[in-house]
Amino acid sequence: MNALAQFAEPAFDATPHGNDYEIVRKVIERITLDYRQQPSLEAIASELGQSPTQLQKVFTRWAGLSPKAFLQAVTLDHAKRLLGREGLPLLDTSYELGLSGPGRLHDLFVTHEAMSPGEWKARGGGLTIRYGFHPSPFGVALVMATDRGLAGLAFSDLGGERAALDDMTCRWPMAQYVEDLEATAPYIRRIFDRSQWSSEQPLKVVLIGSDFQVRVWQSLLKIPFGKAVTYSDVARDIGQPSASRAVGAAIGRNPISFVVPCHRALGKSGALTGYHWGLTRKRAILGWEAGNL
Repeated sequence: MNALAQFAEPAFDATPHGNDYEIVRKVIERITLDYRQQPSLEAIASELGQSPTQLQKVFTRWAGLSPKAFLQAVTLDHAKRLLGREGLPLLDTSYELGLSGPGRLHDLFVTHEAMSPGEWKARGGGLTIRYGFHPSPFGVALVMATDRGLAGLAFSDLGGERAALDDMTCRWPMAQYVEDLEATAPYIRRIFDRSQWSSEQPLKVVLIGSDFQVRVWQSLLKIPFGKAVTYSDVARDIGQPSASRAVGAAIGRNPISFVVPCHRALGKSGALTGYHWGLTRKRAILGWEAGNL
């Protein structure tokens, strides 16, 4: 999402005697135009005759995120443009963005995209992924596989197949895609026929993602059939107890639904949270598991 799209509406109306709107407008303009300078909160506050603390409060109240977070979002947007459409190397991109080096660019991507800039730039390059649509207990299933094993499983309703395919292929846009029902059909039988579930003949799965994402998905594989955990539980399991939000983002990007059981991850209160393929489908899968214990 474009960083500027986060500013659709302010969180409250300006008072007749205040100039909050003008202050926020100037901050947005300063960061948007001068992001290469990576201006600090203190520098912007000084220019506007504000204290850093007051400016932070006003901007966050209006925008829903801090000036630093907005600067990071703007920088990330430009980083994706430079690495993707313009094809700049990592070092050149770092300096073009006003960052001190690739290390800061790496931290920016890991924090907001849960992957390194190099991984983001590769986007499946060198892979051949075969795919096919098949009926399943939970709607139309899109199966994707490489020569090493299952790489993707998505769901759609009838008529939504194209959108599901677009959603999955955009995750690895540099890969080569080949429709191959014969190659993907055996996976459907293995996935949804419990009589074929065997620890002696495990289903081969290929997890394509960043190191952080793969660790989260591997943690999901530990959740027993018919059980559930919270995002916080997963964060603790991977050794990053304060990373619940990043864990939630990684769970939402799980490319192999059902097999890597992201449906078993719940919100902090234990309530159902967003599911990429729809909450109704998440309820159906959990109900199916409960009925098959």
